[in-house]
Order: sequence, then structure tokens, then C-alpha cells
Amino acid sequence: MTVIGIDVATAGVRAFAVADGVVVAKASAALPAPVRTEDVRSEQDARSWWPAVESVLQRVCAGRSVRAVAVSATSGTIVAVDGTGEPVSPALMYDDRRGAAWNAKAAELGAKRWRALGMGVSPTAALGRIAWLHENFPAAAGIVHTPELICARLTGGPVAADSSHALKSGYDPRAGEWANEVFDALGVPVSWLPEVVAPTSVLGQVSRPVAGLPAGCLVVAGMTDGCAGQLATGAVTPGRFAGIVGTTYVLKGVTEQLVPDPTGAMYSHRHPDGWWLPGGASNTGGEALTGDVARLDEAAMRLGPAGVIAYPLARTGERFPFVASDARGFVLGEPADEVELHRARLEGVAFVERLALDHLRRLGIEVRGPLLAAGGGSRSPLWTSIRATVTGLELQVSTHAETAYGAALLAAAAITPGGLAAVSAFEGGASHVVEPVVAQREALLDSYRRFCSELHRRGWIDGELFALASK
Repeated sequence: MTVIGIDVATAGVRAFAVADGVVVAKASAALPAPVRTEDVRSEQDARSWWPAVESVLQRVCAGRSVRAVAVSATSGTIVAVDGTGEPVSPALMYDDRRGAAWNAKAAELGAKRWRALGMGVSPTAALGRIAWLHENFPAAAGIVHTPELICARLTGGPVAADSSHALKSGYDPRAGEWANEVFDALGVPVSWLPEVVAPTSVLGQVSRPVAGLPAGCLVVAGMTDGCAGQLATGAVTPGRFAGIVGTTYVLKGVTEQLVPDPTGAMYSHRHPDGWWLPGGASNTGGEALTGDVARLDEAAMRLGPAGVIAYPLARTGERFPFVASDARGFVLGEPADEVELHRARLEGVAFVERLALDHLRRLGIEVRGPLLAAGGGSRSPLWTSIRATVTGLELQVSTHAETAYGAALLAAAAITPGGLAAVSAFEGGASHVVEPVVAQREALLDSYRRFCSELHRRGWIDGELFALASK
């Protein structure tokens, strides 16, 4: 049984062909960098997605008999389309802030709904950008998320959105409906919003042979990149959590019940089997690193813990594990050279991970070790060692714990008796465990406390979280 998982990320597209849990082929293709300005804009040409997807599919299919395919993408990226499903606007990326004013209104209009769901409406939420697109592209027929645009190419017609990609667009997975009262008040007609189904639902079939996929191949509803990356690690049952270091740092896990977060920093997707997937994405991660990372890693390994504290914020504003629109990156102290600064940045992301785990603790969420690790950053032995030492947890790093692999698991779940629980036994393939470095733990915990103290001094974390993190 061969299935395909596709990851449409910010910088490019990756595809994995997976047969019984084993990756038998993979390919990637670059995408043009998003056009970003320092004020509010972050956009990409949505027309560039399909050629890249077609390219990787042709390479990974290579005559294989593929039974199902699923697509994952960045959370909250949307584009306005015409009646034929073709883009008529730029794709507004997950960090685009043009909908901020509408999101502020949406937060008030749907306050009761958001409280019940346990999430806030951030300035970058896709919900507000839908209203912005409706006002600025009134002739458009509606909006789609990245996967719908790709899957429509495969099926030959419009497809439903999955509840995971639709979450930040204003879909309520608890009630199983769009926040209609909010969209009505914002003047967005219901016809502008796609139908929504649960992840692993069959969206349709490949209508004719395309990009190496055979006619009749099932097209399956995926999940966002963070959720797919989580599933690829094996974090699919209550108490298991995964830290995903990609462009940004993401922490995702599983709880039996919905756990609301009064701060709005954490939100929950719906698990395909009915549980909940709490977590969040920060504004720091691999994107905050500069220079020759491999060379700097090697030198920083010899250096040991940095003497300076860095908060390597990639972009303005923090959204996990705390909400502070005025958050800015900083460095406390003067690094001796680029090596120490690099080491401090790696440690800074690890501090964000530890703070996220402390935030879960104060919400009463149990995290069962080992902490599962995924994303490109988890391929760095130094970074993973730092993360294990700072969190005090073993990190289990899976060989194939990547978004495309998680998307392939979602595709497999649609055609496997027992669904996701059955295919999750693959757990991303072979894995290895990284232990905390006892000799460096005190130095790193001291730096973590200084890090939290600075966040508290700036008013970015509250006294309760500061007190818990300082223990």
C-alpha cells in the first residue's frame, strides 16, 4: 500500500511516498520567497504552488500504484478565488496582518464562542484576512486554503476544507460550524466559505491520471503542518507531546478533553478520533538563525553554554507561549563572537520550548515523556541536546518526523482499518533518544530563569507563569 503526503511550506514543497510506514521516495521543489514588508504584508503567488506540487509528485510516484494522497500546509494561508477556483488575489500568508482590525472586531463579536472553544483571535488570524479579501476583491467567489487549491487540481473540482486548516479562519470544531454570527456582522456571506470536513475524510478521487497519480486515487483531507508534524512523531494519544522546530517552533500534543487557555496563547485542533490537539506556534525557530548553521553548530558544541541570553524573535509580536503584540527580540550581554551568539539563539528557542511546557503545566495538562521531536531543527544534534537539557526531558527524534510524512499517515488512515491509531504505530520510522546533559543543566537553567525574568520585566509574561518557570 503506497500513499503520498504533500507538504506545501513557506519556502517549498516536499512529498513523501510511503509504503507500510517506510519512505520509498521523496522529492522537493522550491517556492518563491513570500513578499514581506515591515508593516503588515506577507504574501505569495498562489499560482506557484501547483507547478511545484506537480513536479514533486511526478518524481515520487514514478510508476507506483498510489492509493491515497493528502496535503498539509501552513496554518492560516488563504487566497481569494473565482468561480472556477482560480486565484484572483495574492495568497495572504499566516503572518500577514492586513486583517488585524477585523480580527479585533471578531474577538468581541464571537467572545462567547471563543471562550467555549478555548482560543483567542490573534491579529494574524485568517478570519480577519477573509474579511479583508472580501472588501478588496469583491468580485471573487470565495476563499480557499492551500490544500483545497491543490486538491481541486487533483479531483477536477472544488473540495471541502479540513477542520484543521479552517480553525484560524473562524471554524468552530467544537460546535462543528463556522462562526456565522461573526461573519454576518463582518459582512462576509456564507457562500464565501468552504464546506468543512474532518481530517482523514475522503474529499474525492483523482479524476484522471495527473502528475503520476492514477485515476481513482483517493484524495484525503489533511491537517496543518504543525498537526501533521506532530502525528509523524507518534504523538497521537493523550499525554504525548511533540516539539517541532521548523521555520517556527511549534508545540503540539493530545488531551482527552478540550482544555481552554484563558490567555489565548494556546488553541486546540480536533483530533481525527475525537480527542483534542492543544498547542501553539511561536514567532521564533529556524527562521531566526543566520550564517553557516552547520559550521556554527560545530563550533558552538565546543563552546558550551552561552554567557549571554538571546530571544531570537524572527518577527515582531509573540503568539506562543504568551501573547504580546509588542514583543521584540533581544540579546542580554555582549556576545564574544558569532559562535556565542549562535549558541545563545539555539538556547533561546529551547527556553521558549521550556516556557511552553511550563505554560501547559499551569493549565493542568500532563506531558508524558519522552518529548517527541520533529522538524528540520531536530536534525541538529547540538540543538536537540540543548532542548533536552533545558526541558529536563528525553527527546525522541524520529527519522521521518516531517510534515510530509504526517500527511502520508493521514492519507493511509483513510484506507486502513482502525484509522489513525493503526497507522500511528509507524511513529515516523526509526528513532533515537537524546538525553539531557547533566553537566550543563544548571548553567542552562540559570540562563532560563534570567530569560524569564526579562520577559516578566517587560510585561510579556504574567506573575503566575513567571513564578512557575522560576522554580
